[in-house]
Amino acid sequence: MTNKRNLRMNNVLSLVFIGSAAAVLITAMVLFLRISRQSLIRNAETNGRRTIAQVSDTVNDYLGNIDRSLDILTRTLQDPEVDREEFFDVFLSIQPDTVAVSTYSPQGDLMHCYSLLGEVRDNLDENLSFHKDLMQEYRDGFVSAPHVESLFEGSYPWVITMISPLDVVGEESWIALDIRCSNISEYINGVGIGQRGYCFLIDTNGNIVYHPQQQLIYSDLKGENTELIASLQDGTRVEGSVIYTVQTLTNKRWKVVGVSSVQEVITDNVLELRRVLLFAAVGILIAMVLVSTLLSHVLSRPLSDLAGAMEQFEQNADEFTYTPVRGVQEVTALSESFDHMVLRLQGLMEAVLDEQINLRKTELRALQAQINPHFLYNTLDSISWMCEQGNNEEAVLMVNALARLFRISISRGHELIPIRSELQHAESYLEIQAHRYRNQFTYTFDVDEECLDYYCNKITLQPIIENAIYHGINGLVDDGEIYVSVRSEGEDVVFIVSDNGSGMTQEQIDAVMSKERSDQAGIGVKNVDDRLKIYFGNAYGITIDSFPDEGTTVYIRMPKVVEESAYEKK
Repeated sequence: MTNKRNLRMNNVLSLVFIGSAAAVLITAMVLFLRISRQSLIRNAETNGRRTIAQVSDTVNDYLGNIDRSLDILTRTLQDPEVDREEFFDVFLSIQPDTVAVSTYSPQGDLMHCYSLLGEVRDNLDENLSFHKDLMQEYRDGFVSAPHVESLFEGSYPWVITMISPLDVVGEESWIALDIRCSNISEYINGVGIGQRGYCFLIDTNGNIVYHPQQQLIYSDLKGENTELIASLQDGTRVEGSVIYTVQTLTNKRWKVVGVSSVQEVITDNVLELRRVLLFAAVGILIAMVLVSTLLSHVLSRPLSDLAGAMEQFEQNADEFTYTPVRGVQEVTALSESFDHMVLRLQGLMEAVLDEQINLRKTELRALQAQINPHFLYNTLDSISWMCEQGNNEEAVLMVNALARLFRISISRGHELIPIRSELQHAESYLEIQAHRYRNQFTYTFDVDEECLDYYCNKITLQPIIENAIYHGINGLVDDGEIYVSVRSEGEDVVFIVSDNGSGMTQEQIDAVMSKERSDQAGIGVKNVDDRLKIYFGNAYGITIDSFPDEGTTVYIRMPKVVEESAYEKK
């Protein structure tokens, strides 16, 4: 019987060996993948920093060249002896990126404009290169975001404007240099970080200066978290599934931002690692299965033979003849010990059998001497008459129910029992009470099957049901109803016991929750509540909802316990 209920030794050895190996492999794989993922992210961060550093150097050089050109222009304009027309013809011809050089009065009005694109349009309604309301910002030098040049008729190049104060004949004015941003935009467009990564420029306020997907951003088809990016310090930072790399340019007004995807960086590599590790793990597990099969065969075959011999001895101890098994040293010692035990037990059994035969003979003689046949006849006749007048089927049901009740109550000394057993205990109690009260009440169980194998404190439901019968339903004119429910709520199991009895006031509820016993022999509701709190904590226990003449509902909350050892007291 034991072999049918339990796993065999070879199965246990195989499961333990393979399970341990699988656990080690899974742990190693998880750690390896985690370390690899972190390493890939660090490599991606390093590559991002290198790429953004190169972009920053290029943009800084580009802006530095513009600054030097602006310095040359400023000195030229401040020199009254220079032929400006001739100078600007030469300057613009050797600086094709320069669209226009403009000077503005202290009031911000356009005074001169030098360009190869032609004359300035007559009706200049809006000048996107110079704003009068920003002149205070222009005093320390200013670099605009890319914009459309609006000074010339029929020509609208994409430019950035650098503005600087200009002191001509003791009066402060302004010089503005419009530079095509095609070179820098083409360079930034060509910079890639991974397959889908890119970089762009923002100012310190989070405004986008240039973005390779600028049209999508203007159309609200793409967005950038510029507020977060502007707050980031120079360096690399991982935000969710995105790696941001930020570096501030030397002008302190712009930042170069690199964007790459964590998923893109690690997915392909990690998937490849997973495939390799999976194949390796399968190979290792196959090898372990073979080794565990061999080991279990060598170790468990003698033990299986020994177990079979023990089962034969259990079934037919009198005629059993044992042939010792051979194996490793421990198995051999165990086999020899069993051989000695068999011989000794068979001797003891023979001696006990002889004693029992003698004792039975003595008892039989004593009974024969004591029994009065006439008395025995009358007693049996009375019992027969009582059985004929009574309801024998109900008597049998009550005896069986009482037997189940006490068997589950004992529960081999365990405090925690499966909810399945606790419900059987409660049902047996209700069955007995239903017979006792002549079916004055009915009861219903509504149980979530998922909860049956969780553990609970034994004798949890019976005191609550007892309370419902004695203080709720007993004495009702109408039929009583008791409803028992078990359901799952998140990480908890909730028992619900409801009745349609007389109900209770809040004072009566407080009294029930304070009594140690429900009657002179029963376990009180407070006792159940205290045991739940001691075992599982103050978050668990009993709550009662009741109103006079409306019945009572008792809620019993406890955590989901999958095995008794999880809450054994230390």
